[in-house]
Amino acid sequence: MLFAVDVGNSHMVFGIFNQRKLIKNWRVQTDRNCTADELAQKINSLFILEKISVTDIQAVIIASVVPPLNPAWLDCAKKYFKLDPLFVDSAIKTALKINIDNSAEVGADRIVNAEIAFAGHKKPLIIVDFGTAITFDCVSAGGEYIGGAIAPGLSISLAALGSKTSKLPAIDISSPPANPIGANTVDAIKSGIIYGYAGLVEGIINQIKQQFSPDQPHVMATGGMAQLIAPYTPSIKEVDSMLTLKGLQLLYENNS
Repeated sequence: MLFAVDVGNSHMVFGIFNQRKLIKNWRVQTDRNCTADELAQKINSLFILEKISVTDIQAVIIASVVPPLNPAWLDCAKKYFKLDPLFVDSAIKTALKINIDNSAEVGADRIVNAEIAFAGHKKPLIIVDFGTAITFDCVSAGGEYIGGAIAPGLSISLAALGSKTSKLPAIDISSPPANPIGANTVDAIKSGIIYGYAGLVEGIINQIKQQFSPDQPHVMATGGMAQLIAPYTPSIKEVDSMLTLKGLQLLYENNS
């Protein structure tokens, strides 16, 4: 079995693959101060619920955008899994050519998403990842990663709104408002966030598409908030919440 780990700024997503099939996945909050032992405790508690043992794991691959946590993950893999993990970075072997000013700047999750998306579609792509930041990753028809765009994520905007205003409450945006015109404060905030971000995403996609001309890229989305915003963003044609984990499995296979 392969244990795949996507370490994001807000959440960590774990997946277990057996014979290339994703059989289990979990999402937990990211704690930048977590030790190797604490990571192992989190993992083991999840494994126990599914009757999985760390001894079942034969390989570990990690994509992290939180460098302070990397030493803890390395120690955790070595101490508890008795394995040397494969970390994703710009030097890892990919089917894509990284064609930007400084390949070392590309986040591990962006490499992973671009790799698996192009492997599945073999066409120009825009991949929108709704995380702590919203990233737009672009792949050419020839399989080149050519860059993209980065915008603040929904959680960042909500946190800023709550901390910088005295009367606006913290809200749950897991469900959309009934109408764009909110009849109360909660629905008004939901409308501003959901329709506002839908407009932001649609606008950036349309600008990026002009640079692709005459090619028309396929647009897909992933990340925790993708299912919420995609219905209001006509350009997004596909949502795959497990895209990054699937990409980690593919990268491990190509580098083992």
